Amino acid sequence: MPNIRAENKKTQGEAVRRWQVEGQGEPIGVLRLGEGALGALRPGELRIRVAASGIGLPDVLMCRGTYPLTPSLPFTPGQEFVGTVIETGPGVATEVGTRLMGVAAFMIGHGSFADECITYEAMTFPVGPALDDASAACFTIGYHTAYLALVRRAKLCAGETVLVHGGAGGTGTAAIQLAHALGATVIATAGGAEKAEFCREMGANVVVDTSARDFVSVVEKHTGGRGADIVFDPVGGAVFERSVDCIAREGRLLPIGFACGRWGVVGVETLAFRNISIVGALSGGFERTEMLAVHETLLALHESGKIAVVIDQRIGFAEIAAGAQRVADRLVRGRIAAML
Repeated sequence: MPNIRAENKKTQGEAVRRWQVEGQGEPIGVLRLGEGALGALRPGELRIRVAASGIGLPDVLMCRGTYPLTPSLPFTPGQEFVGTVIETGPGVATEVGTRLMGVAAFMIGHGSFADECITYEAMTFPVGPALDDASAACFTIGYHTAYLALVRRAKLCAGETVLVHGGAGGTGTAAIQLAHALGATVIATAGGAEKAEFCREMGANVVVDTSARDFVSVVEKHTGGRGADIVFDPVGGAVFERSVDCIAREGRLLPIGFACGRWGVVGVETLAFRNISIVGALSGGFERTEMLAVHETLLALHESGKIAVVIDQRIGFAEIAAGAQRVADRLVRGRIAAML
């Protein structure tokens, strides 16, 4: 028999509420609310009673079938969560009853848009005392990604200039706050006057409303023609490609995502002639001990008030499909948290 500890062993076969993607399309059209059982846990897995779930762009892309780690239909999306461990599989050291935050096992179809989700112990982190459920559910991916990209991979130094694209989004907001906290000059881009003002509130020194101005000329102006030392880009496509025109010599391009629908492409000859680098950053490529150290650093920054999760909206479980559609329609500044 597997060495399974559980708060209530009946949870193995009980049906729980969960949102499932049943086709490919916009969230409001393909997410359906139903019930289902999660089944027995495998080595390294934990069952979580979800308290809150963060809704992000990757959840939208999974609905559309364009995210690299989209599981087979039907599946339950929801990458981020905060909740309580109610059962553990073989080889797990975490105790039942522990409150954790982290990333659900969405890649195998057991995401956090449910009363209960499955996660791997290696993808969970302690919840800081200053984090409420909504903030904890929207913390892990955005801030871990921003830290690894800016600090570990791009080697950000105080006094450098960081260009953050998509600054009003969840990951962009984290990057603005973190770069500002570390002493960088931050130039952010956003679409529309309201989102531009939001970026200023987050700590951006200069903001470009891309619906009205060209970001390349603004960066050139505010850096005296030198360009940005680091470009943090969750948008991709033409935005990533045009960033080459306003990056400094020995600058670092960080391809974080492809919110526009495709990754940007920059030729090797351009990298060579401009003396610039494309630097990848993915938290899944680091050891558990390294990620725990990153997490502790970020919790300390949060507790000191230097970074803070911005919750655009707290919604109920029944509103998850509508909330995901708001993300798809780019109506969100910061994050949406679904409270269970």
